[in-house]
Amino acid sequence: MSTADRVLLREDKDGIATLTLNRPDQFNSLSEALIDALQRELDRIADDDAVRVAVLAGAGRAFCAGHDLREMRASPRQSYYEDLFARCGRMMQAVVALPKPVIARVHGVATAAGAQLVASCDLAIASDAARFGTTGINLGLFCSTPSVAISRAIGRKRSFELLFTGEMLDAKSAESVGLVNRVVAAPELDAEVARVAKRIASQPASAVRIGKSMFYRQLAMALPEAYRFAGDTMAANMMEADAVEGIDAFLEKREPSWKKA
Repeated sequence: MSTADRVLLREDKDGIATLTLNRPDQFNSLSEALIDALQRELDRIADDDAVRVAVLAGAGRAFCAGHDLREMRASPRQSYYEDLFARCGRMMQAVVALPKPVIARVHGVATAAGAQLVASCDLAIASDAARFGTTGINLGLFCSTPSVAISRAIGRKRSFELLFTGEMLDAKSAESVGLVNRVVAAPELDAEVARVAKRIASQPASAVRIGKSMFYRQLAMALPEAYRFAGDTMAANMMEADAVEGIDAFLEKREPSWKKA
């Protein structure tokens, strides 16, 4: 199969796996094949000790324009839609559950399920030309599944406005509400994504793995429960070889030598 025929491309370099949505003529809309391909690669990355960080990107002019509406209308059955959204929901949850940080590289539009994908990632870096929206309501289709990720990323009132007006956010507005971490000029996007990815990839893998799992679990807890869980997690983390090495290296004023995985 040629590169042009593959809906998802993967490139690994220096501990960073870049997954590129490769349906440029369809603005990288999430077809069934693309959802399934993302799920497969996320599952593979989860078990790949050589990968420290994942980056999600889009080919062509868009990051991701949501679901493939033409494909959806070709199968007008509620059971089909239920299965499709369940599969997409599992894929989005796999991004969160992945034991390695995931960075969204956003250079064009990210709408509906595309905005959901950005919100599901741990970090997002955007070009100043990027635009975001949950525009389903403009078509009579409320962005219910995107609302789950969006509302957890940017808060209730701004989420409600975005979901119910169907208006687009420019990159700076997306940064101001917390949907993306930072905005850079388009020519600087790749360099900034690489800088952040390499910085995280250089950190001890055990601490990153423990930290990502702990971070998302504590968000759903009441404050006393969260502190108990965090304390127990930190105590267990102290017993990890990388933590022992890191603290000893600090005390001995030398560079630490991390485990490879």
